[in-house]
Formats: sequence, structure tokens, C-alpha cells
Amino acid sequence: QVQLVESGGGLVQAGGSLRLSCAASGGTFSTYAMGWFRQTPDKEREFVAWNGGITYYADSAKGRFTISRDNAKNTVYLQMNSLKPEDTAVYYCAAALAIRPFSTARSYDYWGQGTQVTVSS
Repeated sequence: QVQLVESGGGLVQAGGSLRLSCAASGGTFSTYAMGWFRQTPDKEREFVAWNGGITYYADSAKGRFTISRDNAKNTVYLQMNSLKPEDTAVYYCAAALAIRPFSTARSYDYWGQGTQVTVSS
């Protein structure tokens, strides 16, 4: 069983930065593809970024967000710069045990509990 725990969320002004962390336990982290998603109360869970050795980003994240991983620490990060009020959401990390369409939430096998990011204008 894989457990994922996010941290690093908070309140930040527009234009600011945050770094989210997701610590994994159980299983073999280096073999997982890792993704970040976000969700607001009025929307479905939305793909943000993916790291399976190479990286992919949603258009909304390109140029501002960076996903990285440290396999020695079993941790994946999401560095978020130039934050905007529309980035406000609960951010979730997720682990996929097999290569599947990375932008689809159903592709992932394990999820963290989420961390709130609030960007004020």
C-alpha cells in the first residue's frame, strides 16, 4: 500500500511562489509515475503536471510550475511561481503504478489527502 502526504500549501499573494511536497511511503517510489492535480469545489479534478522520468504540464502550468522528484527521498515536488488567484485550489499528488494517460485522474492508483493553496489578489 502506498501512502502519499502533501505539504507546503498556504496563503500567498498573487505573483508569489510556493513549493508543494509529496512524501511517499510503501512500495518502490522510483518506479511510480507521479502527478499533481488540483480541484476547486465547482470543478472536476484538473491535471497540473506529471513526472515519469520526463515531465508534462497542463497549459495553465507551463512556464510557471516545475515538477521534480527526489527518488532518494521518496518525494515529488511542485514549484509554483508567478501564482495567480485562479491557481487557488486543493492540490493533490497521485501515484500511478503503470504508464497510462497521465492527464486523467482515473490513471492513478493512489492519492494524497490534498493541501490547500490560496492566492490572494
